[in-house]
Amino acid sequence: MNLVNLQDVSLAYGPLVLLDNVSLGVEEGDRIGVVGRNGGGKTTLVSVLSGRTPPDSGRVIHNRGLRVGFLHQRDSYPDTTVAGFVLGDRAEHEWAGDPRVRDVLRGLLSGWDLDAPMAALSGGERRRATLARLLTETHDLIVLDEPTNHLDIEAIAWLAQHMRSRKEALAVVTHDRWFLDAVTTRTWEVVDGRVERYEGGYAAYVLAKAERQRLAAAAEERRQNLMRKELAWLRRGPPARTSKPKFRIEAANTLIANEPPPRDTVELVRFAGSRLGKTVIDVHDLRLDAGERTLIDHLTWQLGPGDRIGLVGVNGSGKTTLLRALAKERAPDGGTVRHGTTVNLAHLSQNLTELAPDRRPLEAVEEIRKHVTIGKKEFSASQMLERFGFRGERQWTPIGDLSGGERRRLQLLRLLMNEPNVILLDEPTNDLDIETLTELEDLLDDWPGSLVLVSHDRYFLERVTDRILALMGDQNLSFLPGGVDEYLDRRAAQTDSGEVPALRAEGEAAEPAATPGLSAAEQRAIRKELQRIERRIDRIDTRETELHDLMARAADDYTRLAELDPELKTLQAEKEELEERWLTEAEKLGE
Repeated sequence: MNLVNLQDVSLAYGPLVLLDNVSLGVEEGDRIGVVGRNGGGKTTLVSVLSGRTPPDSGRVIHNRGLRVGFLHQRDSYPDTTVAGFVLGDRAEHEWAGDPRVRDVLRGLLSGWDLDAPMAALSGGERRRATLARLLTETHDLIVLDEPTNHLDIEAIAWLAQHMRSRKEALAVVTHDRWFLDAVTTRTWEVVDGRVERYEGGYAAYVLAKAERQRLAAAAEERRQNLMRKELAWLRRGPPARTSKPKFRIEAANTLIANEPPPRDTVELVRFAGSRLGKTVIDVHDLRLDAGERTLIDHLTWQLGPGDRIGLVGVNGSGKTTLLRALAKERAPDGGTVRHGTTVNLAHLSQNLTELAPDRRPLEAVEEIRKHVTIGKKEFSASQMLERFGFRGERQWTPIGDLSGGERRRLQLLRLLMNEPNVILLDEPTNDLDIETLTELEDLLDDWPGSLVLVSHDRYFLERVTDRILALMGDQNLSFLPGGVDEYLDRRAAQTDSGEVPALRAEGEAAEPAATPGLSAAEQRAIRKELQRIERRIDRIDTRETELHDLMARAADDYTRLAELDPELKTLQAEKEELEERWLTEAEKLGE
């Protein structure tokens, strides 16, 4: 049974048509992901769907008594405590005995003082509180507009698991592709006033869209052929030359399966080495403090040519502080950070660089560089702006009239136009839509340099980087062979005894953290050994890739294969031994 029906719904703001005769419905148990470009009408669609925005024409029909829960991108907050805002006037014994409420509080507000005033919270904390209030209530349809904003990787993973366990219908607007795949079973794409519908989550949507585009291209090719033949007959001239269709009629997944890997890692590392040399960034015995608290201590680490590092960690562990230290925007409190002589470093922070509001995007990009070479291709400033969503007249729109997401795109593009060979990115996906994210990923695939990325966008993190390092709150970097999954497992083990936040009596203090059993010197020695093992594993991985490539080229040369095979087996055995040693050493630290 449909909970909501839209019949011939249209809505426009001035000359901009966001919805044009849209008809669709939401059934019980539906889990719908809404995607599309920024400003294309995603938020408008779900606002009309939930009954909060009336359409210009058409009908929105709700099932009688329908209860809709809506998470806005921006909310107002009453002058009350966290407990009053999230739980209302429910007595403590009522909500404390509700498993769902306890799960929400544990997942979103763990460690919070529920008696704290809402006015004292940051924007991100208020967002969490608003989401918690929505999820502790009962609804028939839940509508979430960018629910992963201000959430870290752990909270996003918890939210996905929580939403999968709920029975309510769901419509979610988000650019977080991992979350879409983890939660949704249908996808709506809002484009040019229409809503294109696809079965499945994000991965299924990409495959289905590729198939639609391929079939449309083949149909257009056939139509053009018929037109040329008809024109030739009418002119009674020689037969028109017709080209063969550019696409074979085959399943989209077969087409995609034949695509090469997104990055030629070996070639990019080789090219990066020729541009950067052996030394990129060397960190020795680094200490970083935040007030009286030490975030990082005795860190010795190297960023090599062509390294693509994803950096994850708990809030407040020092990810942004470490990036600023690597960029030499912040002096170390101990130790050294050294750059190679050929390093041209660019740092994208979370803060928007202010540009004159009367400037134009094309002018702002061309003042950096009018042309840029990425991989083996050269692009003009205008072409790069198009790739980042500034099409036609939008390149001449005053910067003061741009949205926050557009200014973020412009800031990122100006950074890339300077052709850096080392990039530090701090939450670059904020305010970017999926189309822009895929363009950025394509650009980074061909970009030869070293990269350190901090992001809560798990899809982007795993797509762009090759290794994951973590700040686990122990003042050092941990190498995670298992990637984000291993990080979440470790965090779950650390917080296994996590408690549901409660109303704390006045003056009551939290329990002090347990003191580790190893001395500081022993911990430093173990971490240095772990780093040595990690560097050796990296070298083995690079050589393994080279050997596989050589063996593929010598597929018919059995003598050459016989020479290469023993080296490959020796490396694989050494790697297995190193991984076991790494796990043994890591267990000593309890990591």
